Amino acid sequence: MTTPTTMSESQVIDQLNELIENCSDGAQGFHACAEHARAPELKQVLDEHALQCAEAARQLQGEVRRRGAEPHDRGTAGGAVHRGWVAVRSKLTGYTDLALLEECERGEDVALKRYRDALEWPLPADLRPLVERQYQGARRNHDQVKLLRERYRAAG
Repeated sequence: MTTPTTMSESQVIDQLNELIENCSDGAQGFHACAEHARAPELKQVLDEHALQCAEAARQLQGEVRRRGAEPHDRGTAGGAVHRGWVAVRSKLTGYTDLALLEECERGEDVALKRYRDALEWPLPADLRPLVERQYQGARRNHDQVKLLRERYRAAG
């Protein structure tokens, strides 16, 4: 697919809504994992990531409203399936913190791809810095989850 050199307002809103769904998936996924985490430190980190994702969604929703449209307010069907898989896998593995971190890392891989895809579009100049900033936040979340996962795997 070739990306156009300019975006229509409806394309901008579609991209924002996809990122809102992405952030909602992240907030819900991190929250679900935090509920099942055993280590207090891990619960705290996952809850912080859930709050960051929820705030990112709110910022994007504000941009959609500013453009005169109604933003999405929920995650994707794929995110719901992923959260369901987290619950099923966690039950099978006894809710190990390592298994939760592995699922969080998979979810963050998807989030990073969605942000990279959005950044390939010619976003309006007033919007690109927000999306880039949120992408960097998602990278930090991913990197922290990956480091924690590696630490838990080494300790296991």
